[in-house]
Amino acid sequence: MSYRTVVMYMEIGCFVVCVSGWILVCSTMPTEIWTWSEVDSIVLTTSNYFSNLWKDCISDSTGVSDCKGIPSMLALNWDIHMCRALIIISIILGFFGSVLVLVGMKCTKVGGTEIVNARVTFAGGMNYLIGGLCSTIAFSYYGNKIRSEFQNPNYRAQKFEIGVGVFIGWGGSTLLVVGGLIYSIFAGTEGCQSSSKRYPDYQFPDAYTVVPTRKSIVSSARTMTSASRKSETSSGSRGSSISGITATTKTTATNAYV
Repeated sequence: MSYRTVVMYMEIGCFVVCVSGWILVCSTMPTEIWTWSEVDSIVLTTSNYFSNLWKDCISDSTGVSDCKGIPSMLALNWDIHMCRALIIISIILGFFGSVLVLVGMKCTKVGGTEIVNARVTFAGGMNYLIGGLCSTIAFSYYGNKIRSEFQNPNYRAQKFEIGVGVFIGWGGSTLLVVGGLIYSIFAGTEGCQSSSKRYPDYQFPDAYTVVPTRKSIVSSARTMTSASRKSETSSGSRGSSISGITATTKTTATNAYV
């Protein structure tokens, strides 16, 4: 199995994981039970209070329930607004991440070259990763707030417990973070390697050669002339010494013969 086939199956699996996480995060918006509390009023009647980021509800054991929307947005605490904004940002980023990943995956063949597809997939993975982190922050802060109020002995108001909506949000956020991280690692590595192969390393030029000037040419010519004169002088003196030795030898030989 080639590397491209392995990456293709990995992208398909991560796409299924990320879309499942995105659907779970979206399903927490209409879920009413983010917090819940049970209050016993009389023996046969039990009241259940539950709420989410948008409304408060109450029901009893007879099956009657009633929900009331939060009347004023400006009267809410800043943490509720923060959780709302982070979850909506996560949903939007997850939607655009799905679009980008569908365009950039190797099995769809919608994009252009391999480099372009890898970079588009990397952008989609980053959208999934950032969206998962935003929703994780929102659900974790909301759950921690409920836990701190429940365990605080000085908190005199009605205490609530963590509902099913927060747990579903944690699961969906985890899937988004894991899938987006895998997308970012594989697609980012492929895109960076392709760009480095496209642009080779810079070749440094050789050492600079010194261009001789007119002055250096004249000086070199003078040097060569003096060298030739020295060689001629040495050759002349060597010749005269050899001729002197030869004449002396001849005279000695003549005297010896006589």
